[in-house]
Amino acid sequence: MNAYRNAIVLGAASLIFLLGGCTMMRGGPNLVAFTTQLRGANEVPPVATHATGQVDAVLNKDTNLFRWKLSYSGLSGPATAGHFHGPAAIGQIAGISLPFKGVMSPMDGQATLTAAQAADLLAGKWYANIHTAAHPGGEIRGQMTPRY
Repeated sequence: MNAYRNAIVLGAASLIFLLGGCTMMRGGPNLVAFTTQLRGANEVPPVATHATGQVDAVLNKDTNLFRWKLSYSGLSGPATAGHFHGPAAIGQIAGISLPFKGVMSPMDGQATLTAAQAADLLAGKWYANIHTAAHPGGEIRGQMTPRY
């Protein structure tokens, strides 16, 4: 009887561990991942440049904690500024929503967003922008796209 009870307890514990592990791998329903490719062609107006970049990010919808990793290469000169802008659809211009603390590559950062900022980000209305002296309006840009 003890062996049977132990087998049931072990089986239940294994099932809980397995299901818990699956949830961790998916990241849970409160996390939304974002990505974008930074290109001169995405600027408004488009910029002729060999520069490229990438931003990968995650928003925790429960806490509005937004974390990102950014990298770029090939700029016309040193980056002078970088920001997330919004709200704006693709092809539109918006003010700065969240400045980067420094503009080195690679870099990462995090910030707690307001409810309005989080809503705009989730709606795909934020873009990342890297500025240079040659292109003060931005040399490379990419729209932050949710990956569901």
